[in-house]
Amino acid sequence: MIGMISGVCLMAGTGEAIVDCGGVGYLLQCGSRTLGQLVEGEAVRLHVETHVRETAITLFGFHSEEERAWFTRLQSVQGVGPKAALAILDIMSPGEILSAASLEDKTAFARASGVGPKLAGRIAIELSGKPAPVGRGFQPVFTKPSSSGTTEASRTEGLSDMALRNDAISALVNLGIPQSDALRAVAQAYNTFPEDPPLDDLIKVALKELSQ
Repeated sequence: MIGMISGVCLMAGTGEAIVDCGGVGYLLQCGSRTLGQLVEGEAVRLHVETHVRETAITLFGFHSEEERAWFTRLQSVQGVGPKAALAILDIMSPGEILSAASLEDKTAFARASGVGPKLAGRIAIELSGKPAPVGRGFQPVFTKPSSSGTTEASRTEGLSDMALRNDAISALVNLGIPQSDALRAVAQAYNTFPEDPPLDDLIKVALKELSQ
């Protein structure tokens, strides 16, 4: 099973990319968020989810481990296949998915292409009260040409909000608050801030949400 691919991007097209790894070109199915990070001719490292079927082996590539983990978690819901999971990840970050699930916001999931109201409701209900999925524990690195012509590593963006939410949820749980309540309170509190707040402020607002 392939869990990660590192090489040079040969092609980034509609819904798929080809990465050259030691002379072998791997075809990966990717969402728009990941494809938007790829530049043909530049080095790239992607997290991979491998699907093995009787007639084919399909590789799905993601620029963050959180997205790969949520891709798998979403498919645990009956009726959600790879296409629907990618469609959701195209319009929602991992943090937004966690918030929508915690608040049982089916409207948020229904915005994804191919996800109808009934399926959106099922996703919101089945994922409600569950913590973010645990990833494999390593982050991807994209390399970009520097001004000197060499390459330099650049960590992916958009992951700090998940770490912030998880820390706040953990703090509330340590105070004896049920996990499902902590998830909902943190999601509600986070939505009141225009940008990522300090952890203490997020916890304080979440506690206020719980007291209402």
